[in-house]
Amino acid sequence: MRSLLSVLFFVAMTFICWGLYGPVLHEGQLGLGIPGRPSSLRPLICVGIAYFLIAVIVPLVMLQMRGEKGQWTISGAFWSFLAGAAGAVGALGIVMAFKFGGRPVFVMPLVFGLAPVMNTFVTMWMTKTFRQASPVFIAGVIIVAIGAAGVMYSKPTRQATHAAPAAVQADTAANDASSQPEAPSSQVGSWLTRLTLVPLSIALTACCWGCYGPVLHKGQMKMAGSRLRPFLCVGLAYFVIAVLAPLPLLQIFVEAGGWTFGGTVWSLAGGAAGALGALGIIMAFNFGGKPIYVMPLVFGGAPVINTFTTILHEGTYQETTALFYASLMLVIGGAVTVLTFAPRGKPEAKIEKHAPAAAEKHDSPAEKPADSVKADDALPSDPAASDSSGNEDASNDEE
Repeated sequence: MRSLLSVLFFVAMTFICWGLYGPVLHEGQLGLGIPGRPSSLRPLICVGIAYFLIAVIVPLVMLQMRGEKGQWTISGAFWSFLAGAAGAVGALGIVMAFKFGGRPVFVMPLVFGLAPVMNTFVTMWMTKTFRQASPVFIAGVIIVAIGAAGVMYSKPTRQATHAAPAAVQADTAANDASSQPEAPSSQVGSWLTRLTLVPLSIALTACCWGCYGPVLHKGQMKMAGSRLRPFLCVGLAYFVIAVLAPLPLLQIFVEAGGWTFGGTVWSLAGGAAGALGALGIIMAFNFGGKPIYVMPLVFGGAPVINTFTTILHEGTYQETTALFYASLMLVIGGAVTVLTFAPRGKPEAKIEKHAPAAAEKHDSPAEKPADSVKADDALPSDPAASDSSGNEDASNDEE
């Protein structure tokens, strides 16, 4: 019971952190940019710094103080770093979706709805279980697609009182800088940008974050089930892609805005929320949680936290329609259905991995006297006793 409560605590910690990730990061982008042109590289750098502090420094300290099962391997480090790279590129996709005019109220639900679908298909490809897909699973995929389309179509818009000042300032600046006939084409270009680049950015994040879980799991298996070591590799990947890479780009491609205290704090808080959510997943697994119910709870709860946080913050609760809420529920329900009824593969693969070792233990007892064979019959029920009896039999044979 205690372990179950611990699992539920860390699951709640994850979907709250990931639910707050989008709105908090969006505030950081606005704070580091200028009205109408949110920053992209500066918030990404802050996310990378937050991941470095939480996913590199903390695991290093814990490994030095307490240690952990497993070991460092080259292949495990490679796959774990690759998972972190996918997560970092996914974070870049979120940043770009916000930069091109997307808002957390619909961007994050779409990401959290499409990412588990992508996750499931990647897992099916890695485990060769496409033929095991059930009609319920396929129906879940279709439900997510319908819900995603509904969310995009019925997303709430900002209140006119909130949007008017920014719109007036933008129109005034445009009139001063250029002639009036060019305004319509600018509006059309902005509309086309939101129509194409925002969905592409969302798709990039969904694909990257969908690959994150299976790739990280493979890294964990290559490190003999270690948790902190793969998490450390994830933090290093974020530091390379989200800090070291954007710093020179920021000098080459000058973007509007600048470093501000408020924008930096909000962006760091967004990165910390993402890193703590990833840590919560690992801790939930460490306390015995299973992906079959941990991930549906996370991907089902995170978009709810995100949506209502954004609606309350922007004051758009009066603009939300029944179609938006229904579409949001379809995305969440479809994602949970996909994760719950996804093909699980054959568990025999794990048993076969240990079969040679078990066979070696049974080779020598076959040649022993009948008494020793009876002692070895207790192997499945009491491994410790069987090991000691096996050692005693070996010493008798030597005598």
